[in-house]
Amino acid sequence: MIDFNKAPFTGKETEYMQQAIQSGKMCGDGPFTKKCAEWIRAQYHVNHALLTTSCTHALEMAAYLADIQPGDEVIMPSYTFCSTADAFVMRGARIVFVDIRPDTMNIDERLIEDAITEKTRAIVPVHYAGVACAMDEILALAAKYNLKVIEDAAQGVNARYKGKPLGTMGDFGCYSFHETKNYTMGEGGALLFQDDAYLERAEILREKGTDRSKFFRGQVDKYTWVDFGSSYLPSDLNAAYLYAQLEIADQINRKRLQIYNYYHEALAPLEEKGVERPFVPDYATHNAHMYYLKLKDLKTRTAFISYLREHGVQAVFHYIPLHSAAAGRKFGRFHGEDVYTTRESERLVRLPLYYNLEMDQAAYVADTILRFQNW
Repeated sequence: MIDFNKAPFTGKETEYMQQAIQSGKMCGDGPFTKKCAEWIRAQYHVNHALLTTSCTHALEMAAYLADIQPGDEVIMPSYTFCSTADAFVMRGARIVFVDIRPDTMNIDERLIEDAITEKTRAIVPVHYAGVACAMDEILALAAKYNLKVIEDAAQGVNARYKGKPLGTMGDFGCYSFHETKNYTMGEGGALLFQDDAYLERAEILREKGTDRSKFFRGQVDKYTWVDFGSSYLPSDLNAAYLYAQLEIADQINRKRLQIYNYYHEALAPLEEKGVERPFVPDYATHNAHMYYLKLKDLKTRTAFISYLREHGVQAVFHYIPLHSAAAGRKFGRFHGEDVYTTRESERLVRLPLYYNLEMDQAAYVADTILRFQNW
């Protein structure tokens, strides 16, 4: 069986994790945690990067730092993982879903303004598949209506919009280092922001409501409980695993792009059968986070996934639109018409794509797909 995903492994992870163990500093903000944060800051030209235990927790921190209050409204696509909404629901916000663009599967920037009300406080663009949303339009709307922009860049590490790294353009950016992502620490994430004004509050929030970060920098002689907080710090063991990959991030990116480009060329004949391949706008530089196909309908996709499984290939579909879920109906509403969100979500299927996938395996996947008859 060719698995849909395997966590990347470069060979140095075990060595670095052993170093973390021997350092005696395996808890949060150990040496490897700091190295990872410094790498993100330098690589993506962002002033602040705080490693977290997940992208979910990075989103939760962003919701707190953006001062989202009960009754506020937050605009986002329905085609996303539930964490995108959960972070704001936990603050008492009402989620306002708008339709997606069928080409990129991202939020349709043209529909956002009509969804804005006097209660709107934030826009949450989700960079699906590491392909950038139309950020100029979104940022312009945020400036016009004095709204926060919180980028869900869980899939967008090392991808760009007009040369700018995803996660660095809004008020906050949130990364994921889950095992399904391009670079992983098993479970993990990062919160990014440019404005120094957020740093002290972010550190306190992340450090269980204490000024412990100041204490370790020698800025106070003891640390104490000063505000609301939680424990959003990952273990340094996790960061050690991640750092081995960040050191060769470009190599990992090249391999993923090699697989993506192979699929894209090999599967081009499918377009004659009405199958759609991924679309990347000129303004976006993607990171080969995933390769997907869009089939005719749900019935065809179900048969396709079953066929691949019978031939030793694991393929998966993605999100059930949030507005159709029980919690989505309870905590949010869909603004306007659902023209594409449900329809496109029922057509999309993801193919195996990961760093350690061999090219002969990718060739087998493509050849097997081309032999499917029931388009």
